[in-house]
Amino acid sequence: QVQLVESGGALVQPGGSLTLSCSASGFPFSSYVMRWYRQAPGRERELVATIDSGGSTTTYEHFVKGRFTISRDNTKNMMYLQLNNLKPEDTAIYYCGWLGSWGQGTQVTVSS
Repeated sequence: QVQLVESGGALVQPGGSLTLSCSASGFPFSSYVMRWYRQAPGRERELVATIDSGGSTTTYEHFVKGRFTISRDNTKNMMYLQLNNLKPEDTAIYYCGWLGSWGQGTQVTVSS
């Protein structure tokens, strides 16, 4: 059974940083591309970042490029998203994604 469990969300001030984690199980994690998504209130879920199976190639949506960093540890079946220079518009529930599956998400709120 596929399980994706996100953690690390919090309330932070603008300009702050967070690291989100995703624990994956139930599929051969190291063989697959993984993604982070987010969904802000009243908006549709959107792609944030993608990492290839080996962790060597990453891509980012324009609105996070230069501020967020996606990474993974295939020895632990873990994926991460480092969020720096956070802005109020980054407020959302963040999800890790594998094919068509997502976890329950973790809430990131950026507010002073």
